[in-house]
Formats: sequence, structure tokens, C-alpha cells
Amino acid sequence: MEVIVLPGPDDVARVAADVVAGVVRRRPGAVLGLATGSSPVGVYAELARRVAAGELDLSGVRGFALDEYVGLPAGHPESYAAVIGRDVTGRLGLDPARVHVPDGRAADLEAAAEDYEQAIAAAGGVDVQLLGIGANGHIGFNEPTSSFGSRTRLKTLAPRTRADNARFFDSPDEVPMHCLTQGLGTILGARRLLLVAQGSAKAEAVAAAVEGPLTSMCPASALQLHPRATVVVDEAAAARLTLLDHYRQVYARKPAWQRP
Repeated sequence: MEVIVLPGPDDVARVAADVVAGVVRRRPGAVLGLATGSSPVGVYAELARRVAAGELDLSGVRGFALDEYVGLPAGHPESYAAVIGRDVTGRLGLDPARVHVPDGRAADLEAAAEDYEQAIAAAGGVDVQLLGIGANGHIGFNEPTSSFGSRTRLKTLAPRTRADNARFFDSPDEVPMHCLTQGLGTILGARRLLLVAQGSAKAEAVAAAVEGPLTSMCPASALQLHPRATVVVDEAAAARLTLLDHYRQVYARKPAWQRP
């Protein structure tokens, strides 16, 4: 696992965008795994800036969102379909027909989850999966005790996750109880994983994911199993890392040919 510690959120966004851009330049039809939530917002903003400046072309890219709430009405502004459309598809110049979100309104949620798995496979798999991390260590909506072999499925959101996401809704009671999420096994199937985190509220989860034991109690620790996982964090999110000086030294001495 590569751990990159940077001064602040803008630096995290820049370096993470470098990784995504590097993948797309090598493969213009790349498949991106799209995270939602607050963690990747800066990355999308930086990618959008590059697209607007003519520095990057993402028009051939395909995308798969990590997850979706279950039961929100069509067009709800906090559905992840709406968020992806608002913050990602249009701003990055992606073709909406090539960007997919799990169907949280499906009559048969189990079938919808299976269809999503098949769609990812039919696209050739995900080239780079962007991830945030929850304060309880979740990635996607894989809450603690999720199986490392899990695939896209229905999950019940943990109370802490619902409380953390309540800021996006008019009241805590409006936060859905359930979601469809790519499983940890699905996420680990991506060719590259890119996790970003900013702020002291994520420091404990980042330390558990990077340096803690491999355990379902911290789903993000599954990144330890991946052959090419990169964690990009700011100083505040890195504050609980034991080997902080080591990570800084390794990144400072990274050869140019290994950089995005």
C-alpha cells in the first residue's frame, strides 16, 4: 500500500487527480469507480478544472458509482444518481449513458444488485476506484463486519453513518435506512484503488485501515489485500499514523517514473 501524506485538502485533490488523469491518458476509455460523499469532492473539482482548461479529456470514460440509497423518490437531490449527475457527469464531460448508479428504486433489489455486478464485468472491470472512508472505517456503504468477499448487495446503514449523513438532509429521520452498495469483493476487483481522506475526524479510521489489523470491523482495512492501493491524506487525517515520517520520506524519494 502506498501512503501519501500532503499538507492540506487542495494537495490531496491535486495528487489524486494526477492519478486519475494518468490512468485516463494511458487508456482514454478507462472505467472509473465513482465515490460520493464529502471526501472526493475536491478531486472532482480539480478534474473539472483540468477538463475546462483543456488539459484533460474524459469524454471517453465510463463510470460506476459505488452505491445508492434505497427508497428515495426519483429526482431526490440527495440520491447518489443526482449527486453523480450534478457533481461528476456534467462537470467532467462524461456521457451520462456511460455512467451507471445502482438502482435503489428497483422492485427487485437483489436482481438490481446482480445486474450491477454484471454491468461492471461487461465493461471489463474498473480501472481505478476512487474511495472515501467513513469515520467507522466503511468504504462504499460496507459497514463494519462486512465480508471481504461481498459483492453488490442490499445493506442496512449503521447509526453512525446515518448520523454523519444527516447534514445532507432536512432532518435525521429523512436519511434512508438501506442502500445498495458495491461489496468489498467488488471493490477489490478494481485494478487500482485510490482512497482520499481529509480532516482530523478521519484520522482514527485512516490509521485503522492502513496500520491496523486486517479486520471486518474496519472494512477499509481490506485495502491491505490489494496489490495496488494508494491512500492520499492530508496532515490532519494522517495524525494517528505511527509510521508518518516513513510515509513522508518514501513519497519524497519516489522516482519520477513511478509518479502519475
